[in-house]
Amino acid sequence: MKDKITGTVYVFGNNIDTDQIYPGKYVEYTEIEDIKKYAMSGSAIPNLVELFKPGDIIIGGTNFGCGSSREHAVMTLKGIGIGAILAESFARIFYRNAINLGVPAITCKAINTMFKTGEQAEMNFINGNVTNLTTGESRKFEPVGDYMMNILKHGGIKPMIKEQLNMR
Repeated sequence: MKDKITGTVYVFGNNIDTDQIYPGKYVEYTEIEDIKKYAMSGSAIPNLVELFKPGDIIIGGTNFGCGSSREHAVMTLKGIGIGAILAESFARIFYRNAINLGVPAITCKAINTMFKTGEQAEMNFINGNVTNLTTGESRKFEPVGDYMMNILKHGGIKPMIKEQLNMR
């Protein structure tokens, strides 16, 4: 993971649950190549996979990732190469799953009013700044701390711990 990313944003509303992110009817799939085909297929942008490019960004309102605790919801977003998820707030378990799997989940006040789907964003995880490159508007968010950044740069907590254990 880089300290700074640029990508197209896709804006979703409040209470985007895990069934919108990854519908439960696909939970039988376990391989990432199968899982990623269904990213956001239960949402207002059901064809997101066709539009999405690695590094693009999802913007959400409050309570993003509510619902079940299954990791598939984060895995499907990681599978399509998500750059980050910015939301006003996250469901607790979704947030932890995201970080543990190496997907940046960033809380930012009123972020869903700053963008429209299709606009370009630049995020700096170190200084905590997001800029709408289409309008020029910028907003601050809590910068990613060293420990979390280490998890994200390793692609998740398991790869980070494996590396640490191999160093001993």
